[in-house]
Amino acid sequence: MIGVTILGSTGSIGVSTLDVISQHSDKYKVFALTANKGVETMVEQCIRWRPAYAVMADADSAEQLRARLKSAAADVEVLDGEAGLQHVASHNDCAYVMAAIVGAAGLLPTLAAAKAGKRVLLANKESLVLSGKLFMDAVRESGAELLPIDSEHNAIFQCMPGNFAAGLTETGVERILLTASGGPFRTKSLSELRQVTPDQACAHPNWVMGRKISVDSATMMNKGLELIEACWLFNTTVDRIQVVLHPQSVIHSLVQYIDGSVLAQLGNPDMRTPIAHGLAWPQRIESGVASLDLFALARLDFEAPELDRFPCLRLAAEAMQRGGTATAILNAANEVAVAEFLAGNVLFTDIAKIVESALNNINVAEATSLESVLNADSQTRQYALTAVQELAA
Repeated sequence: MIGVTILGSTGSIGVSTLDVISQHSDKYKVFALTANKGVETMVEQCIRWRPAYAVMADADSAEQLRARLKSAAADVEVLDGEAGLQHVASHNDCAYVMAAIVGAAGLLPTLAAAKAGKRVLLANKESLVLSGKLFMDAVRESGAELLPIDSEHNAIFQCMPGNFAAGLTETGVERILLTASGGPFRTKSLSELRQVTPDQACAHPNWVMGRKISVDSATMMNKGLELIEACWLFNTTVDRIQVVLHPQSVIHSLVQYIDGSVLAQLGNPDMRTPIAHGLAWPQRIESGVASLDLFALARLDFEAPELDRFPCLRLAAEAMQRGGTATAILNAANEVAVAEFLAGNVLFTDIAKIVESALNNINVAEATSLESVLNADSQTRQYALTAVQELAA
């Protein structure tokens, strides 16, 4: 039985992971579940799965969870805060860690899992966006297994040669084709984007996701973050990755080889497929996802992204090329801007403006330590909040 810690168990990825595990209870057991403040869902999950640990990032929520589980006679140890998250991510009784906490909050526990030599199922792209070199160094030094769970990166992983870490040129790869749905506003006029509401931005046409990542998909910042993540995962540079809009979200990404071959991974848009792949690799297990019906598809469309419509994609590429803490600045400014948009304090089109302003006005330093990365993150959040106030004035 393989012990699995799920960082972010109440989110969409966490729930899908539990669904896959439920189909293979002879192979996997839930060692720990973690969440931020979702006490009700966590109570249900703890009673169903009886993990050894449950961790709430919020201390008050942890107290509520302790009381609820005690009254339910559920023998689950409840921890809280960053220390609790890192404890369950690096515990000896846990072999696999699903890293599905959204945003920068997932960095430290995911890094703890990597340093402890776990199989890290990486759904938290911000770990690489904030501190790519530090994270990849930790993976190499500990001997951890890093398996991408984002559908696009998982698809690339499946299409890559086994020795891809040596570099694209050395392994006969010409370029990576990173697909994107284009989100809900692929065909909206630029003037219409100013009037977009949070609910409209969260209505993704193909995927069921949380509100933050749904907004990122609508601005295509999510694809920008994935572009950065792909550079670190596959030891390459921005110029060797082409973003391709593919509205059906059936081809999850492609790899083009120097001999003219292009390998693609296809499947229905359901995160249980890459989750099952990450859990079982190098074997295959049932995921619960229906097989793709090629005859029902009828057509597959592809377009080049319009950077004037999606400036966040351009900003992400520029930040990766600048290096250092630029990507940490990009991510922090975006997290603040998206939160303020969801709260109704700024316009949809202000998100990119806030991010670009932060990149233009905050000094980029070498990302040589976790401290330098976290300092850039903190400084940027303060700056972005000031930028929000100025836009609202």
